[in-house]
Amino acid sequence: MMLIGIDPHKSTHTATAVDPETNRDLASIRIDVTLQDYQRMLDWALQWPERRWAVENARGLGHHLTSWLLARGEQVVDVAPSATARVRQLSRGAGRKNDRIDAAAAACVAALQGDARPVRPESSTDALALLDERRSNLAQSRVRAVNQLHALLRALLPGGAPRDLSAAKAEQLLDTVIPVGSAELTRHALAADLIAEIRTWDVKLKDNAKAMAALVAESESGLTDTPGIGAVTAARLLGRTGNPTRFPTASSFAQYAGTAPIEIASADHARHRLSRRGDRQLNAALHTIAITQIRMPGTRGHTYYQAKLSEGKTPREAQRCLKRRLADHVWRTMISDERRRTQTTGPGRQPGATTSSSAAGPTPTTDSSDKSLPGPAEPEPTPTPQPA
Repeated sequence: MMLIGIDPHKSTHTATAVDPETNRDLASIRIDVTLQDYQRMLDWALQWPERRWAVENARGLGHHLTSWLLARGEQVVDVAPSATARVRQLSRGAGRKNDRIDAAAAACVAALQGDARPVRPESSTDALALLDERRSNLAQSRVRAVNQLHALLRALLPGGAPRDLSAAKAEQLLDTVIPVGSAELTRHALAADLIAEIRTWDVKLKDNAKAMAALVAESESGLTDTPGIGAVTAARLLGRTGNPTRFPTASSFAQYAGTAPIEIASADHARHRLSRRGDRQLNAALHTIAITQIRMPGTRGHTYYQAKLSEGKTPREAQRCLKRRLADHVWRTMISDERRRTQTTGPGRQPGATTSSSAAGPTPTTDSSDKSLPGPAEPEPTPTPQPA
């Protein structure tokens, strides 16, 4: 199979064909970023009946070309720019760099099968990721507007306004103000504008939540059966995770989410410290679920948290243990959903993970290690669901 590396740029793309057995550069083509040149590049690649495309940064500058190739049944893998940089530094040429060399390096990474990841056509998880990013931007805009409104009301009202300020409450407070002088008239007008903006953000946030709920329901995800996971939180988990089968074990997912402790060992001394790495938005979603379950007596998450406290752990340590177990549960649930979809839609989809663990119950169990697991996770039976 011929490997064709792609070095994408904003206005041009360079494709280089590399023999996977010898890693030799056989041919190259440079195209403009237009649909006509996309077709010209594909026609050029037809001279190799069996081929695979290795696109550097397929989710970035190479996103449009990747989607175009996938729509035509081509095999595409994503290569990280850092991986191509390593290959380029280790090859001959004294560190030379140009588009053709970068494209060949991407193909070499795919040949080595080290850092290249297969790319699938976009699905509902990609749409959820877009909605989640949009929701974050909307929430930040609303917070800025509320902060500005608080500053204005503090100058217009004795004592200012309460912290939990809504648009309706702010309007009621503003109606009690009789501005005197040009400065107060300006503050009053600006406050009215901000109240209108806050109402706009509220409507957009509600529409965003409805769109998320519709896509989560369409995906038939089992995440929403877990106490503390609503449609918005499930949308963030699904959107930030993407294809769950790219994580071979629950431990690798926990490391990606930043919930697995980092081991620091030397000689006979070993300790673990809190991880500050990973996807912090995904970590924040797991934190929200943990706090919610801790406040819900009768749930297994609450029981797990109380058991950790009885073992002598501090509330913060027990909370971190619960987040670690929740990461395992979320991964297993998403793997179970992916397998079910694969079985119902046939062989045309990406196969599920190779591990044999099944989806956990609605909340995590207490018989797992609180530390990150160094090897593949052992299969765990599905616990009997308990009432939330």
